[in-house]
Amino acid sequence: MKRLVLHIYIMFMALTAMACQSNEVEATPSDKSAITMNITINGKMVSCQLVDNSSTRALLAQLEKGDITYEADDYGNFEKVGNIGVSLPQNNESITTVSGDVILYQGNNICLYYGTNSWTFTRLGKIEGLSKDEIKTFLNAGEGSVRITLSSGSQKK
Repeated sequence: MKRLVLHIYIMFMALTAMACQSNEVEATPSDKSAITMNITINGKMVSCQLVDNSSTRALLAQLEKGDITYEADDYGNFEKVGNIGVSLPQNNESITTVSGDVILYQGNNICLYYGTNSWTFTRLGKIEGLSKDEIKTFLNAGEGSVRITLSSGSQKK
């Protein structure tokens, strides 16, 4: 009987420890600060929440020197893409994009997605606070070239 109680006690303690550990893991992302950059097209600015990788850190270092402005064109009826004039480190992975994704392609092209595409890219971030239709309007989807300006955002707490 004592052995059964001991086994139940050990299992209880193990499950309690696992539950506490699980809660800590879930709480961690909300405790981290989110880094953003601004994207401006035709005088309208939106915020892009960046992921944390060597590509975004290099991009932010470039933005500390000044804004990056580039021309972007529609490609495949799902993105605006343009060369930013600098090469950034790549962290490529197989990705299926969704509207609002901001992607680095071949190290020097930034793609702003208004549709879906699957390829090997580097994820930079996601445009915040806009619906799929609002993203299409913001990007002037399907209507030719746009001039895009990337600038430093803020660190949210």
